[in-house]
Amino acid sequence: MVTDPIGDYLTRLRNAIQARHQVVEVPASNLKKRITEILYDKGFIFRYKFEDEPGKQGNIKIALKYDPATRQNAITSLERVSRPGLRRYVGGTEIPRVSNGLGIAILSTSKGVMTDKEARVQKVGGELLCYIS
Repeated sequence: MVTDPIGDYLTRLRNAIQARHQVVEVPASNLKKRITEILYDKGFIFRYKFEDEPGKQGNIKIALKYDPATRQNAITSLERVSRPGLRRYVGGTEIPRVSNGLGIAILSTSKGVMTDKEARVQKVGGELLCYIS
């Protein structure tokens, strides 16, 4: 049993990147689906597919994005911030910048899961889930 599903999600991505896999498969949840959509919208992953099975949890297949010339992954760093043992909440004005604005922070707010830039525009705070650059 996994006690930290978001930490497991990030670890699966990190391990697949280190092993140079093209595709990684993770168990699905609504929060993980939204994080995957954000990663796709911001250009960190190549493609994704939700595989929902009736009566079961389902899976998310994520195709990782590599630079064709240098074979470097688009994701250089994945860091879990808020965790089950120590939750980290920030206000709308206290949201940190990741890699001087080159990376993103993903927040879970009262208006849904969003990036740090969207949260600043909407002036909402929430739980700081992870940093990605």
